[in-house]
Amino acid sequence: MLPCLLLPVLALGLVRAHAAEPHACTPLTPAVMDNATVAGLLGHWVYIMGASNYPPHVAEMKELKYATFTFLPGSHDDEFSVTETLRLNETCVVRNASKILIFRHNSTLMHVEGQEASMAELIKTDKELLVLKHSKESFLGLSLSARTPNVSKEHLEAFRAQLRCLGFTQEETFVTSPKDACPPEGKEKDEATLATAEV
Repeated sequence: MLPCLLLPVLALGLVRAHAAEPHACTPLTPAVMDNATVAGLLGHWVYIMGASNYPPHVAEMKELKYATFTFLPGSHDDEFSVTETLRLNETCVVRNASKILIFRHNSTLMHVEGQEASMAELIKTDKELLVLKHSKESFLGLSLSARTPNVSKEHLEAFRAQLRCLGFTQEETFVTSPKDACPPEGKEKDEATLATAEV
């Protein structure tokens, strides 16, 4: 995940694929993965919402109350290292042992953590937003992240409309809340609630 929660942040939200997306849906156009696009992905992101009807990811998404992640330059141009901070129910978790591999030819990001790998297609959108179309076997999904927790009503409604068009129900859609944000590392009053995962 980016977590297998970032891809629940990157792998958040998988919906069973149908033969074709409904014609009324706004097309999900892959981003052009040029140098400017790749550079524009670097930095801090806040996971806003995602949708899924794939039971294992639904269970993970129910626990995910808030998440942020940062893409940092990796060992080569088409690789990012990743730091994730998640609140899973009442526990804050920091993960920094994963990486993102960039495949420019098909606008795809691969999140690699240990022996696990998840794929997501980068969708063309506003430069302050990160929309990912996730794929795993015969399942698909959609997630929305942004530079800040404050996403405009217009952007949120457009994303919600896309989810409805793709057949997601309210029960399959999960939204995080800034009130559940983890405090900066070292500021947690109860240190027992802050865990660091290196795997």
